[in-house]
Amino acid sequence: MKAEDHLRNIKESLEVIEESIQKGIQERQRNIGFNTSVAAAEMLEVYLHKKDLINPGISIKHEWFNSIKNAKERLNFDFENKEKIIELLNKIELKRNILCYGKIQPIEDTEEILGYFNEIKSLFEDMGLKWN
Repeated sequence: MKAEDHLRNIKESLEVIEESIQKGIQERQRNIGFNTSVAAAEMLEVYLHKKDLINPGISIKHEWFNSIKNAKERLNFDFENKEKIIELLNKIELKRNILCYGKIQPIEDTEEILGYFNEIKSLFEDMGLKWN
């Protein structure tokens, strides 16, 4: 997928997250779970493509981050803030399925995933990634 397509997808996810927050995070936990996970993975993919660390045909899958060990095996090269990025993606992924497929969760769980997402989003912004 082209970088422009990823950036369009990231923007869409950011809009859905913002709309979900405005509507009420308790009522929109599924949207938040899906979109924080996919947007964070796409941010990483765009960053790695821009740094020429992965081939253009490689796609980063959110499922890779169910396990830190698995993520490190798949991303077996160095890049800026690698440990922190993998840690945050793992935390997001571990909450994702609970929010997406389970019953309504305590509001703190949704707030927690939003916190992890905002942290990774800020990290990528500080690393020069822009989607505006």
